[in-house]
Amino acid sequence: MRPVLFAFHAPLFGEISFPAYFTMLTLGFGLAMILTVRESRRLGMDHERILDTNLWMVVWGIIGARVLHLIADGHFHDYVNLCTDSTKVPAIDALTSYCTTAAQCGYDYLCNAATHKCYPPRDCFAAVKVWRGGLAYYGGFIFAVGFAFYYVRKYKLGWWRTADLAAPGIMLGLVCGRVGCFLNGCCYGKPTDSALGVIFPRGGSAWRQQVDSNLIRATQDALPVHATQLYESLACFIVFIILYFVVRPRRRAFGEVFAAMLILYGIGRSICEIWRDDDRGVFFGNLISTSQLISIPLIAGGIALLIWTRRQVRARAAAPAVAG
Repeated sequence: MRPVLFAFHAPLFGEISFPAYFTMLTLGFGLAMILTVRESRRLGMDHERILDTNLWMVVWGIIGARVLHLIADGHFHDYVNLCTDSTKVPAIDALTSYCTTAAQCGYDYLCNAATHKCYPPRDCFAAVKVWRGGLAYYGGFIFAVGFAFYYVRKYKLGWWRTADLAAPGIMLGLVCGRVGCFLNGCCYGKPTDSALGVIFPRGGSAWRQQVDSNLIRATQDALPVHATQLYESLACFIVFIILYFVVRPRRRAFGEVFAAMLILYGIGRSICEIWRDDDRGVFFGNLISTSQLISIPLIAGGIALLIWTRRQVRARAAAPAVAG
């Protein structure tokens, strides 16, 4: 766990830090842009418009990811309280569960003299500070695709051609993004005794959740948990390899690569969610998570799109014979 990847002091600007999550997310966006622009040139597309599409998709992706986080991850009231009464908000990453001074809490946390609990400072803009983490991928995906549909149609870039172009890049970006989640200590998994377990440090989100659930005492180290962030990163890398090196070269109609991404990522994400244990939206008595619920129509949509593209191929193949 390394929430701040690196930091340095710059003259005139002071301390400059690079949060691990946002830095890795930016790296992922950059790799996706390079990949799509390079491929667009190979296909003879307007690569400058494709670059613009990528940049705007990043903007709308971050907005959408934040919106879904606020709505579905169960932290909306925390953001409200951060502006109105921050003492009601738990200091998730505090270094101690009992304090007498703010210095014991760590970070910028304060100490409540009455309850001896750490709490974050008042911040009415916390909801828009995305560099601190708190992004839900599917929200970003939906907003980004929605904008891309408008932009691609406006400039006549070819919707399914562009969708196929973006699919491998999206997966490659997620590979980096989930590594950022691991370094940030969020999106952690359930406790495990297997060799795959990792132990996050005291004061982190996983440790705090285990203390609050009475799995451990505040004086104990955290229990090993599934590194679901790395599970999903690996799953996204496998999907990227399949899309870019298997599906793309054998594509018979535009739309097939995007359809394969919807199906493969939806399945992989749903499986990874089985071991997730961080606070997020769940339904039907914790039976299904928000991400699994969203995955269902996306997988179904991918299957329907794949069937449609195959029918288009057969229809084009049969057309000359009918005409003759």
